[in-house]
Amino acid sequence: MLQVNDLHKKFKGTTAVNGVNLYLGQGESIGLLGPNGAGKSTTISMISTLLTPTSGDIRFKGTDVFKQPDVIRPVLGVVPQEIALYEELTAYENMKFFGQTYGLSGKKLTIKIDEILELVGLTDRKKERIKNYSGGMKRRINMAVSLMHEPELLIMDEPTVGIDPQSRSHILEVVRELNRRKGMSILYTSHYMEEVEKLCDRVYIMDHGQIIASGTKEELKSILSSEDTILIEAHQKSDQFIDQLNENGRIQQVVKVDQGYKVIVSKGEDLFADIFELANVCQVKVKGVHVQTPTLEDVFLHLTGRKLRD
Repeated sequence: MLQVNDLHKKFKGTTAVNGVNLYLGQGESIGLLGPNGAGKSTTISMISTLLTPTSGDIRFKGTDVFKQPDVIRPVLGVVPQEIALYEELTAYENMKFFGQTYGLSGKKLTIKIDEILELVGLTDRKKERIKNYSGGMKRRINMAVSLMHEPELLIMDEPTVGIDPQSRSHILEVVRELNRRKGMSILYTSHYMEEVEKLCDRVYIMDHGQIIASGTKEELKSILSSEDTILIEAHQKSDQFIDQLNENGRIQQVVKVDQGYKVIVSKGEDLFADIFELANVCQVKVKGVHVQTPTLEDVFLHLTGRKLRD
């Protein structure tokens, strides 16, 4: 359905996207993961025909979208990272406006507004102005307006950033329904690994403008199939402790995480004694040490050396 071929984008000598290749099948949901500055939003802007690439091409159902942008624009829905609504208008008025820009009118427009409002759970708040909405409600209407024309392809750029858990859960359920029950093709970027694991069939990991790994969740996890992840829970962080761990020849990688540290080692390595000895030397109080099967986030840490939220 969608093919991105050797895509490059430079801004005044700075390369933001450097040879990206990806594809999205009909009815498929794929995740695009990467830290801030990885090039995700620039890639999405080019797929949406908002930016022209320096080189490479994007094809939708075999047609070059830059030579014939109208092949994708009428069937594309985009949920931008920033709220793109008129604050002084009500939710209903926003949806009516955007519906009319897609060519909807009369009874068909009214029915579609009611249908989408019910889908995002805001029927009873449709007459309120957007400026009075909570952040989570704004995010839900931000998504709602992108669905007014029943797009074949929906691009969602970090749609749950900074919202309450209830709204976040509701958005994820809507995305799941659009993809699994209605067959909508979805390209989803997020800073939350668990969202991508829940929603996406395949995942692309992007860093420094390049795709550095791709595949199903199981295929990506197999990158660390011969490794174990050791979670070291600690009350405080210590650069000295990290340096000491990195000097241990049996440790492949050390990354700071919210709970403390994650250490990647060869499968079966027993490092408990070494960890507690180094913690004692560095005066780090360890709450617990756990050996875990590598997760998708561990693969991301291994490949980029950074947490997804960095």
